[in-house]
Amino acid sequence: MTIKLIAFDIGDTLLSSAKVILPSTIAAVRKCLARGLKIVLCTGRPLAGVAPFLAELGVTGDDQYVVTYNGTVTETVSGRLVISHLIDHAGYVAMTEFAAAHRLPFNVVNPQSTIITADRDIDPMIVVQAYENRAGVLVREPSEMPANFAIAKGVFVGTEAQLDAAENAVRVAFSPRFSVIRAGRQFLEVMALGIDKGKALLALGEQLGVLPGEMMAFGDEENDLAMFDAVGTAVAMGNGTDVAKAHADVVTASNDEDGIAKALASLVLGD
Repeated sequence: MTIKLIAFDIGDTLLSSAKVILPSTIAAVRKCLARGLKIVLCTGRPLAGVAPFLAELGVTGDDQYVVTYNGTVTETVSGRLVISHLIDHAGYVAMTEFAAAHRLPFNVVNPQSTIITADRDIDPMIVVQAYENRAGVLVREPSEMPANFAIAKGVFVGTEAQLDAAENAVRVAFSPRFSVIRAGRQFLEVMALGIDKGKALLALGEQLGVLPGEMMAFGDEENDLAMFDAVGTAVAMGNGTDVAKAHADVVTASNDEDGIAKALASLVLGD
């Protein structure tokens, strides 16, 4: 089938190890845009943390889309909400209490891209998270927030060792009610049940009249596997995990070696 929609993870996929988009990637994506393809950044970040990359790529307007918070929110590049699946105040309270009991750094993110934590001693990874996403940080207890306050996701952060030790307990506590995704070595995320990047892409495709076989996705990590399983052509970066590569149809060069440009040239553009 002809590819009509291409989804990109951001960290270690769209971005090089220097945290920039390679010129070769920008050129290849702009060629795809010129041919009328949909370019969808599919990420755990909020729209505020994605906007600079969209601008660099030249992805604009109300007819291009972004999947944020690992599938929780789908919106247009201009910010019009398409689909959302939020967690209510009770879920927010339960996660915060679990984090305190297990002494795990924890924050939530609301649909407006604000990071909220009950931790008075803010973990460095929360600061990094806020910086990368151009987000503000509020220190608040759940009791200080309105009863109708809903979150896009909860995020357990810390060192890789901390999360390795805690991951099973988090899954046991929350998997019956929520989706739990290891979004990176230092991020363990809790979202609405059944939500992931793959389901978000399929729902968007239904709205746009794009079949799964007409979609391609690029990724490198565990939270990209659902996206890989959903689309017709899954491309893992050469720097990706072994698990990601095993789930992919194609393994391209790394994010420092023009991996996206090379795959688009051979699989989409015919260059």
